[in-house]
Amino acid sequence: MTASAVSGTRRTRRGAARRRATFTSVLGELLLTAGVLVMLFVAWQMWIGDIIIAAQKNDEGAAISQQLAEAPAPPPPPLVKAEDGTTFYEPVIPAAPADAEWFGQMIIPRFGADYNFGIYGGTSRARTLDDLGIGVYKDSKMPGEVGNFSMAGHRTTWGKPFNQIDKLQLNDAIVVETPDGWYTYRFRTLEYVQPSAVDVLLDVPQMPGAQTGERYITLTACSPLYSLAERIVAYGVFESFQPRAEGPPKALTDPPPAPAAPSV
Repeated sequence: MTASAVSGTRRTRRGAARRRATFTSVLGELLLTAGVLVMLFVAWQMWIGDIIIAAQKNDEGAAISQQLAEAPAPPPPPLVKAEDGTTFYEPVIPAAPADAEWFGQMIIPRFGADYNFGIYGGTSRARTLDDLGIGVYKDSKMPGEVGNFSMAGHRTTWGKPFNQIDKLQLNDAIVVETPDGWYTYRFRTLEYVQPSAVDVLLDVPQMPGAQTGERYITLTACSPLYSLAERIVAYGVFESFQPRAEGPPKALTDPPPAPAAPSV
């Protein structure tokens, strides 16, 4: 046998060995490709999809606010005179929304000039939080009412309306817009609690049976990001009610706050 024939035989054998491994190689490549596709889908859901959904929700919110501005304004409530001689509007207390029923819009300047998310009745994922937006807890008090107006929202996925809840700073405006007007609250503090800590929803948060006569707002979301281990809770106190006939409150017309300092 010549040297060229021996060499040809070796090449043939090596080729045959490679062919025998082809099925395993292809299967491995297919599995690897499938894994990459799954990772891309997760990335789409958690980041790219969130950006698109959030932009859509904010656009929808801006359109709703515009519709409310163009509709005939209801007559404002009577002015009330305070002990110091100043006057203010006693807030109109709206009716509680039914499950998945639109209630109003949440506007938080700290979250960006275009932030405008819908508020709906109920806090189930299937009915409200996943598809619609921010949810109002069952038995919650209403905006401007003595007690605790309490809501839930996602920090990740489905538009993540409360993604930046940990960036709130003292006295940041939290504004609820309804057909009657605007309810302005001012942020006070954040807290991290266990998922079972439902006492944060009490009329006076975490104080069973207490009555202070104050009007609170409570925003709840899962924490840390991409986890259900805890809840992050933001508390605020009522500042004022601005009837629609009077135009937007100063919290929405004043220059937006400076960006929050990056977390360390």
